[in-house]
Amino acid sequence: MSMYAIINLVLFTALLSFLFQLTKLEMSLSRRVLAGLVAGSIFGFYLQLVFGYSSEVATETLEWTNVVANSYVNLLRMIITPLVLITMVASVLKVEEIKSLGKIGGSVVGLLIVTTMIAALVGIALASAFGLNAGELASGARELARAEVLESRLATDRSISQLLVSAVPRNIFADLSEARATSIIAVALFGMLVGIAALLVSEENESHAARIKAFVDTTQAVIMRLVKLVISLTPYGVLALMTRVIANSDGNAIVTLIGFVIASYIAIAIMFVIHGIFIAMIGANVKTYFQKVWPVLTFAFVTRSSAATIPLTIRAQIEDLKVPAPIANISASFGATIGQNGCAGIYPAMLAVMVAPTMGVDINIGFIMSLLLIIAIGSFGIAGVGGGATNAALVVLPAMGFPVTVAALLISIEPLIDMARTALNVNGAITTGMVTTRILGENVEQVAPNDSSNIAQQNLQEN
Repeated sequence: MSMYAIINLVLFTALLSFLFQLTKLEMSLSRRVLAGLVAGSIFGFYLQLVFGYSSEVATETLEWTNVVANSYVNLLRMIITPLVLITMVASVLKVEEIKSLGKIGGSVVGLLIVTTMIAALVGIALASAFGLNAGELASGARELARAEVLESRLATDRSISQLLVSAVPRNIFADLSEARATSIIAVALFGMLVGIAALLVSEENESHAARIKAFVDTTQAVIMRLVKLVISLTPYGVLALMTRVIANSDGNAIVTLIGFVIASYIAIAIMFVIHGIFIAMIGANVKTYFQKVWPVLTFAFVTRSSAATIPLTIRAQIEDLKVPAPIANISASFGATIGQNGCAGIYPAMLAVMVAPTMGVDINIGFIMSLLLIIAIGSFGIAGVGGGATNAALVVLPAMGFPVTVAALLISIEPLIDMARTALNVNGAITTGMVTTRILGENVEQVAPNDSSNIAQQNLQEN
């Protein structure tokens, strides 16, 4: 290892120590996450500007900073399926009538699809306003090679009907290991079925009911304590993840496709505003809502994984936003693989509009309606991980009769846009949980403007 890399790692260790000192000062988790985000950005720019993109020194440095980044992400992924499973079982046991569970699931899925279609409309409008055209993108040898890879993936991809069937659990042990793109939904459905069975058994036998409740409550308490322990490490994980994101950004690719980047971010910003309107319509304070979900959105931004963010999404809804546990669990779990506003809504819609002129297709009402329908159906089963938007494009573009080459041309700038898209996906799931609570008549505690309490900080103080 070079001397410069060693110096860089000393600086990184100093930043980790700085964040640890903030913990001793009892600073709130959201502020420490923000500090980690800023520190990681500065350190990433330092590596980029001083040593250059993909330089040997930067690569050596990131090899060790990634130990922190990857370890944190692995810890979060470790608790996803146990958390989804036990909280889903516990949530069903708290539902007074089984039929109300169907109402929750139907409302959540319906809202996710509706917001995804709205996001698609926003993507269509922005792509048209900016005059984006796939024909203007240069197709170099590297991009064409990527297109061939995507075409080969397309040949083995399943149809939309098969994607829907794959959401039904077949081997729960495989799904607990996240072996499939739809594993999260499969685990959620399995937990729901186990919960229903436990609920029926409890109604038939009171002695069983007491033992079932005690077991589920104890197991859930242990899992939630584990979640709190892992979440307390978020500032350090964000520091390392942001360092990697900034240091690995390809500036030349970003400049080349700056129009698409700007249009994408404006579309994402508009959807955040629309989410805010939904929040305001149910009587909650929009400003304080975003203050409470900020740590969750930050983590989603730097990890590019809706699935990895599930534990934070569930916890924020239940503890900070007072969303009932059944709704919080279903909206977070389903929102990671169904109706992703950014990856399955905005992105494929923009690509379709970009490709349409090159195929001699007019962008009219018929085109828009067909595109919205395909996007709505195709949003089922899109994996909530980095690259999920490309998978969504592989479903939508061929269904519209378009080639997938444009997706290959945009892969070089995917990480930059995908960060914001993932944050939008997660916010869409949380917004769905809030709105579902109000639709079903549950008592949603209004987020008060002067409420500066931080549940995360309180939980850490308990430790």
